[in-house]
Amino acid sequence: MTDLAQRVRAQVAESANQQLEFLTRLVELETPTEDPLRTRQGLEMLARELDALGYRYRIVRGKQSGGQLLAVPRARESEQRIQLLIGHIDTVWPVATIEAIPVLIEHGLMKGPGVFDMKAGLCNTLFALRALQAMKLRPSFLPLLFVNTDEEIGSPESLSCLRRLARVADRAYVMEPALGIAGKLKTARKGVGHYDIVAHGIGAHAGLDPESGASAILELAHVVQSLFALNDRAQGVTVNVGKIDGGLGANTVAAFSSCEVDVRVPTTAHAVAVDTAIYQLKSLTSGVNLEIKGGLRRPPLMPSSASMALYRHAQDIAAALGFELGEGMAGGGSDGNNISQFTPTLDGLGAVGDGAHTRHEFIFVDQLFDRTALLALLIMAPSPIHLKEDIVCKISCAHR
Repeated sequence: MTDLAQRVRAQVAESANQQLEFLTRLVELETPTEDPLRTRQGLEMLARELDALGYRYRIVRGKQSGGQLLAVPRARESEQRIQLLIGHIDTVWPVATIEAIPVLIEHGLMKGPGVFDMKAGLCNTLFALRALQAMKLRPSFLPLLFVNTDEEIGSPESLSCLRRLARVADRAYVMEPALGIAGKLKTARKGVGHYDIVAHGIGAHAGLDPESGASAILELAHVVQSLFALNDRAQGVTVNVGKIDGGLGANTVAAFSSCEVDVRVPTTAHAVAVDTAIYQLKSLTSGVNLEIKGGLRRPPLMPSSASMALYRHAQDIAAALGFELGEGMAGGGSDGNNISQFTPTLDGLGAVGDGAHTRHEFIFVDQLFDRTALLALLIMAPSPIHLKEDIVCKISCAHR
């Protein structure tokens, strides 16, 4: 392992300048989720690189998103088992952010909108595959790269495709950014839920005839307190009311009021308990009815024996490369939450840095190359045990 690790590291180091140049171009190509044209341009940029690497690819058109990119090596065995490499090109940053926050490399950091979440992870993926090609190393598991353009809003269009792929994959590597400055892998993620609660009351004039009304705002005040009471920080359960609306004005008894609720839970059992409690909310205000919609959008990513075996192998690779690799739970969700329900999954294999979704977003430049080497060696990892039942995948991926 140590000899191969050092040879891979050396190969990755040879492409250091190309990695930074490519990542700069990728960050400067702004790809906000809500702009399908720009996110598709991002996919096309990745596709050109993959084509040059000898990958067959297909860009699936989206109805509201920029679509999804799927790519596999042209040279492959017909019944080769597969591994997934998962990422997203969309960012939370609107067009023209790059003018206010330009790409900057200084003091060992690279800054720019979307560099940490998660364009550096896409760069890692491409250059890991490039290193393996240059060394003429062929993985025993076929690498299938999947990149979507709607992850930041919960992957509404790409989720069905992700699930289909995960069902036939033996393992999945998610190139989301690492957990914390220490660069931990995300072996667990909290499940993420979203609820909309509407109180329907009876409107009335607050001065002339208040008794004939039923205040939806009063009822929502009770609801909000009940929701916050569901928090259990010791267990890792968080329930947050992040937005409230309603009423016409101060002189009107509100006929309508609503709130949006974010839920984070570490396990499926916690998800069921919170969901049940929310749907059991009853109105305490006479004349007001509650309407409750929503549920768990992303299930918890929970460690399994197979995923932890992958993590331990990643630790061994990191040790051979000369650094330590920890693991932990992330409070945010990713596509890893969904695919982990079907295949052993390692998340957080992307860049080490900080500031996702903030103006100070950055990565550590030197660790960019460590993570590229780590991923390359994970792609090469054999599976000494059957992590899943024996499923043979035959991929049809038309080359454009």
